[in-house]
Amino acid sequence: MNKVLENQFYYLDNFQLVLAWITERYHDLLTEDEHAFIAQFSQLPQNARALFVRMVMRKGCLFRASKLNYAEIGNTTEAALPLLATGWIETDPCLDLEQLFELLLKHEISQTFQLTTAEKGLRKPEQLALLREKFAQMPDTQHFSSWTPDSGEQVYQVLNKDLCERLRLIFFGNFHQGWSEFVLSDLGIYQYEKVEFSLASRGFRSRQDIDDYVALQRCRERFYNEDPVAEVLQDLSASLTGEGNDWLAGRREKFMFQIAEHLEKAKDWDGAVGIYSVCRHPGARVRRIRVLEKNGQSAIAHALLKTAQDAPESEAELQQLLRIAPRLNRKLGHAKLAATPSTPVQRIDLSLPFPDAPCYVEGVVRDHLTSVDAPVFYVENALINSLFGLLCWQAIFKPLPGAFFHPFHRGPADLHSADFQQRRATEFSACLAQLDTDDYKLNIRRRFAEKQGIQSPFVFWNVLSEELLELALSCIPAAHLKRWFERILLDIKTNRNGLPDLIQFWPTRPPEQRYRMIEVKGPGDKLQDNQKRWIDYCATHQIPITVCYLEWSEDSA
Repeated sequence: MNKVLENQFYYLDNFQLVLAWITERYHDLLTEDEHAFIAQFSQLPQNARALFVRMVMRKGCLFRASKLNYAEIGNTTEAALPLLATGWIETDPCLDLEQLFELLLKHEISQTFQLTTAEKGLRKPEQLALLREKFAQMPDTQHFSSWTPDSGEQVYQVLNKDLCERLRLIFFGNFHQGWSEFVLSDLGIYQYEKVEFSLASRGFRSRQDIDDYVALQRCRERFYNEDPVAEVLQDLSASLTGEGNDWLAGRREKFMFQIAEHLEKAKDWDGAVGIYSVCRHPGARVRRIRVLEKNGQSAIAHALLKTAQDAPESEAELQQLLRIAPRLNRKLGHAKLAATPSTPVQRIDLSLPFPDAPCYVEGVVRDHLTSVDAPVFYVENALINSLFGLLCWQAIFKPLPGAFFHPFHRGPADLHSADFQQRRATEFSACLAQLDTDDYKLNIRRRFAEKQGIQSPFVFWNVLSEELLELALSCIPAAHLKRWFERILLDIKTNRNGLPDLIQFWPTRPPEQRYRMIEVKGPGDKLQDNQKRWIDYCATHQIPITVCYLEWSEDSA
């Protein structure tokens, strides 16, 4: 760690790495302004480049010179001179009252505006509201020096931060990953799989893709800032098509789904149905049926339900359709449907004293059931996903075009795409074929050792100990692993979740090596839909699974 921190300009090196990466892989997609910035940046003195990057990596665009103290940069005023000459920053910018409040401390506000004793005691938002009213007749904006003529403070404003944010977007393919990814990687806090990148492996394939992503982000920001939904939808429809880029189209569909959910909660039935009817995000069709039902359009809802039942998009949708159907039939006066029999599942009923110390119910059951010869582990979704991730590591991290396009991917960008498995069908088939021999154990153990700590969308390194791994490989039959892995691949986004809380092993006597999975439900808790689907699946395929219902004994109060 110390070696990394000894490089005082690590952040500048990281920024320059991004510029080089973008220039190499996205040269044909960059605008003239972006090309000019990259070329000019390399010509600036080191202290100027470092100061600029420090400001870009901090929140906001406004900075007080007194708050930009960095030993490796030296005199801030001198470092800023080349940046002022380029026009990338300006000094003494015009600010409105709210921007000024963001820069000033509370005691500085009191001094600047000569607040009374009572006004000094107000919170900053209250002081802002007070001063807005007091200065209602003044210009909306003034130079910082006009607001604070006696401060002697220098303020800089970064004028091209939007350009730098676009470059960050082009590199990462999203806005949620930031410059800290480099530091966390350099310090060894996060480790990423090294994937070979070809020029075809680009998140954005055209300039329109970049512009569409930025437009989508702006619409999202406006939506979360509670701008009128109709205006957001109008801009979304006008500026985005998502054509030619399935990954970008998927993000758009997800956002549309979120808007429809918002309208549904607001009981804007027509608005919600209108969006759900054109939205291709998983779950949109069943939500449309529910909204039609809520709006009293049971006949239309029933017709759409019958269509959906003929070709359900997933197990999750079919489960919800089966729940809605009896209710719609009853409202329409149709014959009562025969109940679908559930697969019998073993059940445990426990009555235990309430624990003295705070403890989750899964831990109480684990401690009660565990013994020297039959240990119990709290694993939930971690164990099965981890075994899948280790066995199928090569398939998951296959460097396909559009799957990986920077060094900080936790998993492939198309992980939740409908064709994720299909694009890697040969590789996944080869991985699962190992379960027909004992090769899978050797390969899982090897990956566990070689890939230790590397980020993965499936492997839970904080849960998967060597002890747990060995017990799982000894006691769980390969046929059961194959069943689980096949189901995960059917619907990765949905089926990675809902697995039982606990697993118990009986490893001591080889002829009787066995296990069971245990879903725990505390007082008043009910099985969730995804848990029910996993329980039914396991029971159908003779995979040992139990549901444990815990109640607190009467004398535990």
